[in-house]
Amino acid sequence: MNHSSSDPGLILVTGATGYVGGRLVPRLLAAGQRVRCLVRDPARLQGREWIGRVEVARGDAFQPESLEAAMRGVRTVYYLVHSLGGGSNFPERDVEAARNCARAARAARVERIVYLGGLGDPGADLSAHLRSRQDTGAALGETRVPVTEFRAAVIVGSGSVSFEMIRYLTERLPIMICPRWVFTRIQPIAVRNVLDYLVAAPGCPESAGRIIEIGGKDVLTYADMMTGYAKERGLRRRLLAVPVLTPRLSSYWVHVVTPIPARIAQPLIKGLGNEVIVRDDLARRLFPQIEPLDYRTAVRLALEKVDTGHVETAWSDALTSSQGGRIPVSLVSSEGMIIERRQRRVAATAADVYRSFARLGGAQGWLYLDWAWQLRGIADRLCGGVGMRRGRRDPEDVRTGDPVDFWRVEAAEPGRLLRLRAEMKVPGRAWLEFQARSMPDGSTLLVQTAFFEPKGLPGLAYWYALYPVHGMIFSGLIRRIAEQAERSGGA
Repeated sequence: MNHSSSDPGLILVTGATGYVGGRLVPRLLAAGQRVRCLVRDPARLQGREWIGRVEVARGDAFQPESLEAAMRGVRTVYYLVHSLGGGSNFPERDVEAARNCARAARAARVERIVYLGGLGDPGADLSAHLRSRQDTGAALGETRVPVTEFRAAVIVGSGSVSFEMIRYLTERLPIMICPRWVFTRIQPIAVRNVLDYLVAAPGCPESAGRIIEIGGKDVLTYADMMTGYAKERGLRRRLLAVPVLTPRLSSYWVHVVTPIPARIAQPLIKGLGNEVIVRDDLARRLFPQIEPLDYRTAVRLALEKVDTGHVETAWSDALTSSQGGRIPVSLVSSEGMIIERRQRRVAATAADVYRSFARLGGAQGWLYLDWAWQLRGIADRLCGGVGMRRGRRDPEDVRTGDPVDFWRVEAAEPGRLLRLRAEMKVPGRAWLEFQARSMPDGSTLLVQTAFFEPKGLPGLAYWYALYPVHGMIFSGLIRRIAEQAERSGGA
């Protein structure tokens, strides 16, 4: 059967719970494509806005027998699986998973595999991480299913592990002790450009069976990236180069200063010694409609997402959504923010739960330790802030733009979501968000999330000094909201 080259047919996205995959799916849907997501645990996709518009297939790239049904009827596969952080044998695991998927794709007569790998001169002495990215691409092509392999360096976008390492180091350290790898040349690329290439690939027959190097407009060093980020944030930073700082020592330093664990940081840092720049113009020739962004613009766009309080993907999403009936609490750093998320099952409808948290503030107060909220308002007022005097416009109704004590309503979706942006004086920016998610058994999952973007070291000190108190207050608040909703629902 002949198919139009512009129609990729049914698309299978592997790695849909990951950073790139989670952003690719909505882009494909917006382009009118039919999408199926391969995940080990379908519960890990709960809460994604697009979940009702995709097919979900349970499967694991390390279990070949689970891939047959997932591949059935698929014409295009996006391969975005990566084992980094899964142990020292991640290169072997990456190749094993790729071969399993390639064989299943061949058996299902898949017409194209699109893969995102790592940039780097294959003739150079590449790190294990970069070499595994390229070996994975080779393994995908062993069964002769045409593969479009994009190779990229650091992806600039809120949430990208490489970019967040640069972000946190720059954000938290006024004076940075830098090893030699910060002067290695690199060609970073904005995440939206990566997605542009991925979405366009199936509609470009000439990209089949090709390795395509992609990068942004600028060739920089890591030092340039750090100073460029600092300028966008209005921070003054100094870099002090030192002759000896091994990847192992660097990874431990990253482990302490950033949210990235040493087991992930170390293979990434070893790769920073390799120059990763685009060596040919194939991407430009095949995709002339895609205009790569410069680094400063890419950083600015990433920071705008933080400014609006919109966190598209978070490291904690998959963990907390797969905890079944327990009441998980996660404290992580992602998207340039510290995120404290709590969840609770409520025996009430989503409408009742929404009404409960939509009434917070004003004359009703904050349900738990209201005196502490009032004390915080007094302290803010004494510092020249807005304090708690503003109350709220209406005791029941809330709409975008309303003041609620020392918060401002940034988003209000009746029956579903309320997001408040802090207007008190804090060394950073803060949001408090509530979601009511209807569950299949008739209950509601109440999700309460505090976001804090610290401004340098004072912001970090503020958060961690007050977190014991905040933790107690947030724990009591979600419990009281749930209790109020259950009483209201039973009335």
